[in-house]
Amino acid sequence: MPLTIDAITLPEDLQWVDEYEWDGVGQSVSRSVTGALLVQEQSKLHGRTITLVGGPDGGWVTRAMVDSLKAKADASPAMALTMPDGRTFNVRFNRQDGPPIEAQQVMRFAYPDDDSWYTLTLRFLTVE
Repeated sequence: MPLTIDAITLPEDLQWVDEYEWDGVGQSVSRSVTGALLVQEQSKLHGRTITLVGGPDGGWVTRAMVDSLKAKADASPAMALTMPDGRTFNVRFNRQDGPPIEAQQVMRFAYPDDDSWYTLTLRFLTVE
């Protein structure tokens, strides 16, 4: 199964670098006026970060794909992200942890064309 964001097929060798940094439980700890410890916990429904990263050895995309992804980020829609293992997440671009899309040329050219290769980082947040 391909890695996709809506109808855009992404390179399958993008790595989900923060997959195990999510804690699905929110916790608040405080003390009562008597000194007792008060702990409240609740499952988090959404807001998980999904950061997909390519690098010098893989996860490359063309400039045309970077432009398509940038247009999607500028429109800011909710999207379906499907992982190669079949998991699907409803996501939006994550603008809190840096730019939602980072792309750098693999080989530097002053005037790259649509077929020039770029490394890619995509940042998402899960939503309802």
